[in-house]
Amino acid sequence: MRVLVTGGAGFIGSAVTRTLLEEGHEVTVLDNLSKGFRALVPAGARFLEGDLRDEERLPGWLRGHDAAIHMAAFIEVGRSVEEPLVFAENNILNSVRLLQAMHRAGVGKIVFSSSATVYGTPRSLPIRETDPLGVQSNPYGASKVATEAFVATYNQLYGMDALILRYFNPYGPNELHEPETHAIPNFVRAVLEKRPVPLYWKGEIVRDFIYVDDLARAHTAVLGLTGLQYYNVGSETGTKIIDVVRQIFEIAGYETAVDDLGERAGDVAATYAWSRKIAEATGWQARVPLREGLARTVEWYRSRM
Repeated sequence: MRVLVTGGAGFIGSAVTRTLLEEGHEVTVLDNLSKGFRALVPAGARFLEGDLRDEERLPGWLRGHDAAIHMAAFIEVGRSVEEPLVFAENNILNSVRLLQAMHRAGVGKIVFSSSATVYGTPRSLPIRETDPLGVQSNPYGASKVATEAFVATYNQLYGMDALILRYFNPYGPNELHEPETHAIPNFVRAVLEKRPVPLYWKGEIVRDFIYVDDLARAHTAVLGLTGLQYYNVGSETGTKIIDVVRQIFEIAGYETAVDDLGERAGDVAATYAWSRKIAEATGWQARVPLREGLARTVEWYRSRM
């Protein structure tokens, strides 16, 4: 299959691109490098440095592909509160530009990178795809809800196959965000640099961590599906944040201090996935246990120091 990956020079996008190539697909990466890194694009992928705002050239870049995997988005929650218009433009309007260009270019399938944040505060656990979407506490989450709606609209209007993946908490090597807002890379970097580990809620919050290579495989697993489909992508295991920190200490071979940051507005006490739907549809399941994934992640960060 010929697949175009938007944001394919980023943390997750580069892993998706690598998985696509390993499975024999032809891949084009489209990235403006505002957040991605050219060095992360795997050899074998065609690379286009371009922007989704370029409405004139976008259909030409898409033409000839069988599917698009859409991962280009801003993800910093705090920044989304400070700059909601920037997030609306980049995450929502650029997604609509992509959908319209796909329609014009005859590309009839999209895999959209969404987030478990669309559920808001869960009413029950584990979270299922049939659970209602929740009120959002920040523009980042609102941008995911809005883009999901536009993706579904293009399915209804034009019969575009729309596979929406709701990620839980990805982690792993090659995460180079600056500033870094995700928990695990901040914990690992703090431990390796022997700084205090920043911790909210005394680490009692529960999250579902999914290793980046497992997450990447979910994108290729759904490529053969049709229609409008929503899938949770998680490990189906909830882990307390403090237990993640303890495992990082064990892997590093020493402990550092903990910086107790208290409570943080907007945090949900616990989230973890029910991912049986994607397993039943495709055979996909998470393979990398948290301890193994953390060890790989610590080793990668250690190799960069």
